[in-house]
Amino acid sequence: MSMGFDGFGSSYFDGDRPLSEEVSLHIANQNLQIGLDDGNTLFWPIKDIRVLPDTAGKQGFVLRLTTDPVARLFATDRSLIAQLPNATRRAPPKGRGKLAFWALAAVAAVALQILVLVPLLADRLAVFIPPEGERALGKATFEQIRKALDETGLEPLPVCENPTGVDALEQMREALSAGSDPAEEISLFVLDHEMVNAFALPGGFVVLFRGLIDQAENPDEVAAVLAHEIGHVTSRDPTRHALRSAGSIGVLGLLFGDFAGGTAVLFLTERLISANYSQQAETDADTFAYTTLEGANVSPAALGTMFERLREKYGDGNRLISHFLSHPRLSQRIDNARAAADPSRDFAPILDDAQWSALKAICG
Repeated sequence: MSMGFDGFGSSYFDGDRPLSEEVSLHIANQNLQIGLDDGNTLFWPIKDIRVLPDTAGKQGFVLRLTTDPVARLFATDRSLIAQLPNATRRAPPKGRGKLAFWALAAVAAVALQILVLVPLLADRLAVFIPPEGERALGKATFEQIRKALDETGLEPLPVCENPTGVDALEQMREALSAGSDPAEEISLFVLDHEMVNAFALPGGFVVLFRGLIDQAENPDEVAAVLAHEIGHVTSRDPTRHALRSAGSIGVLGLLFGDFAGGTAVLFLTERLISANYSQQAETDADTFAYTTLEGANVSPAALGTMFERLREKYGDGNRLISHFLSHPRLSQRIDNARAAADPSRDFAPILDDAQWSALKAICG
């Protein structure tokens, strides 16, 4: 196909200079040939030419080339448009493939840091933190959690300190630690909150919620949960988890810029309260609890009983108790706890009735 057009009034803007030049227009070999004043000819593939809407008034129209972001061609012969097969089609964004590639690469890089590099570094650093450093981290985090969970925003969440209840809890802790040599001191607290949960913090801090004690039907179930958390402390799981969370907050802060203040504290608090440790860490904590409970003459099946009651009331995926209901599957953990109990052995409650009543009233 070869076709010429009325070039009168046709102008070409190269985008580099503020001046235009008159040109002649001709279509041949699937190209719009643009003849310049200096004798040179530009070749625009007709499939890549688009009409810009409402830019030239009724006297003419403006064309552009999809591969050239600045050059423009002003023409008046509207029969030219009929020869352009994609004149009104939207041009594909230039560089979309590269943009998608770099976007995926950025997401992959962030995922690599958060899911692989940060956990790996946290596991290595945890063993080098001195005990006094872990205690300071645990104490500071505990106070942050008390402030974050207070609904009034005026005072930190109260620590339950009914003297007889505290004595009963201490009796339970001593019974669980009898005959063992813990790697570090355990600091045990009960927070006056209805949340059905418990967690461990760096430096030997173990926290129970009033809601967990209220939910238990006997002291052995509380002791089983306590033994499980002490198992995490012994393995330094809270320290590793805190380092991983802090590292993740740092990476996210570089991206979003909103993790340097209160948001960071709330995020870290939530991560520590509902800490989901690895499958191996959970299995090891359960195993530690079985041995510890047997040493206190308490049936390891109490851990399975507590888990089963929580599952019946809340289901496997409730957010508040996800710390306990995480992998391995809860049904497997219940079966393992019951299998760990020696059926030929006579176990006894870890607290008597009076001590259990005192513990139930520890928050007053």
